[in-house]
Amino acid sequence: MLEKILNNRLIILYLLPFSLGSLTVFSFQPFNFSFINFILFPVLFFLLVYIKKKSKSIYRKKPYHRNLFLTGFLFGFGFYLCGIFWITYSLTFDDSFKFLIPVALIFIPFFLSIFTGLTTLMVGRFLSYNFSSILLFSGAFALSDYLRSKILTGFPWNLWSYSWSWLIEVLQIINLFGLFAFNLIVITIFTIPASLFFNSSFNKKILTTSLTFLFIFSVYIYGTFSINKNKALENYLNDNKKIYTKIISPNFKLEYNSSIQEVEKKLNKLIRYSDPDPDRETLFIWPEGIFAGFSYNEIYQFNNLIRSKFNKNHLILLGINTLDKNSGDYFNSLIVLNNNFQILHRYNKKKLVPFGEFLPFEMLLSNLGLKKITQGHGSFLKGKKQANFIFNNLNILPLICYEIIFTELTQKANKETNLIVNISEDGWFGNSIGPYQHFAKAIYRSIENDVYLVRSANKGISAIISNKGEIIKQLNINETGSIEMDIPLINSKYKNKNDLIFFILLFTYLIIFIIFKKKNNGKK
Repeated sequence: MLEKILNNRLIILYLLPFSLGSLTVFSFQPFNFSFINFILFPVLFFLLVYIKKKSKSIYRKKPYHRNLFLTGFLFGFGFYLCGIFWITYSLTFDDSFKFLIPVALIFIPFFLSIFTGLTTLMVGRFLSYNFSSILLFSGAFALSDYLRSKILTGFPWNLWSYSWSWLIEVLQIINLFGLFAFNLIVITIFTIPASLFFNSSFNKKILTTSLTFLFIFSVYIYGTFSINKNKALENYLNDNKKIYTKIISPNFKLEYNSSIQEVEKKLNKLIRYSDPDPDRETLFIWPEGIFAGFSYNEIYQFNNLIRSKFNKNHLILLGINTLDKNSGDYFNSLIVLNNNFQILHRYNKKKLVPFGEFLPFEMLLSNLGLKKITQGHGSFLKGKKQANFIFNNLNILPLICYEIIFTELTQKANKETNLIVNISEDGWFGNSIGPYQHFAKAIYRSIENDVYLVRSANKGISAIISNKGEIIKQLNINETGSIEMDIPLINSKYKNKNDLIFFILLFTYLIIFIIFKKKNNGKK
């Protein structure tokens, strides 16, 4: 029976890789069954070695290289199809986009799967049942993740390291190693159980397993120590190194073509949820998308509402469209307002969502009747400068929506950053797994930069996250209200600023593989 399955081309080359990729979705938020990857990765590894060997016999009617590519491609297609299907929810808000749902559902995973297909094509031919092949396999997949995170606009979504978002003790080494180095280590650890089935001595298997568990245990102990040490240090911070912050989650319905009267009602609700204390210095965080389709200039007519409820002790940070006077086009911006509704700081979003906030090849596609998904026909302008908001003791790094997934934005930020603010509109993705996956990325950015992160999301997860990734307070999806806290303004010297360790590890993996390959060839 097993032999028939192994010789069945449909199962081995098509159904099994796709099934393995599909199942990986359960290792990420909101499921967090990370341990299934200890099965899925070894099976994928063995599958590639098996296909490599059999492609010259029972699969010989098909090109050898095509089989290797197809295996990785279908694994990736299952991974992306099940992992990011929620993107299509954003196409349901406008009837003119609904015909694109099947296209987005298939085309986006199809394109991203090319990365995994090319990965297995390049390294599949070199894999054998030995430990050095595990290193090559892991390094190749980690490099593939890195490339898809950087090429074109980049899409570093659901790297394998994000499957550990529920265990912050293990995540603490990210501050030292960086996200991509950690991702490489995670893939390696997931694949190591394959070595238990190699034709090697029992002692070697025990040694490999023991060293793996020892490494994981050491990382966990380090993380626990780091978290406990941080709690002790926070107790010594005085009030001058804290900022009282209120995060508002209004849970407004996401809809097109609101009237100006509806905008006024929303503003009154935001003020009521904020409930400002006139005697307390407060930073209010309102989310992105609350005034969809309206610019700051249009909202300014309601400045009297702000003046009547807020005073000089208050700052309001929110997302809104702002006009570029030179071009007449708009930015998706994060602005900081005083109680007179005057802009103290403006940050224009740098990482725009393709098709969501700008239309690629706009000259061509606009002639076909297409436009960006967000309200309005023209694409948003891309921000050029990344400038922190600095005010008294505050040094805030602003990130809008899915900018939270890009490590380079935090790596290039002001070294004196002592607070990260992320605003978002997760209503685009309904009650799917998307908002949970989106939120998980914020945990990693706080740890990498060793600062508190506050997140305000309309219809998403709003939270206060410590510099060690602990969720201090949280408002869940579709929950209306506010959370507040005296946020410690930690000016840490330990911030991850580059991906150097990733490349050092990658180079080390490659050297080890080459050395063992030559050694094995010399024995033949």
